[in-house]
Amino acid sequence: MTTAGHGWDEGNPERLYVITRGRRNPLAANATFDLVTLVIARSGPTPAMQPEHAAILRICDSPLSVAEISAHLRLPASLITVLLADLLAAKRIEVRAPVPPAALPDLALLEAVINGLQRL
Repeated sequence: MTTAGHGWDEGNPERLYVITRGRRNPLAANATFDLVTLVIARSGPTPAMQPEHAAILRICDSPLSVAEISAHLRLPASLITVLLADLLAAKRIEVRAPVPPAALPDLALLEAVINGLQRL
């Protein structure tokens, strides 16, 4: 509950419940997000949109991870994944797996190269 004279409490669980309409899991069956999933907006927000959906579309004009979106909006990542699933179902965002890290060469090969360079 909010106290008289104060705004909506940012960390209030009731607020989070209202934002997701009581959902804890994404509606889209194919929507799987982890903290490093990259998100980019395919369209801008509309006036009738839920404010959190609109905020996601505004900040995702370049790829951002789920963790970055969560930090920017100061909302839990679990809530962000529900909102992202809504936007994905509406085809308003694209999601991509992050770029995989480069495979590291064999340690023995690196040591051989270093030894060879030191002999020069």
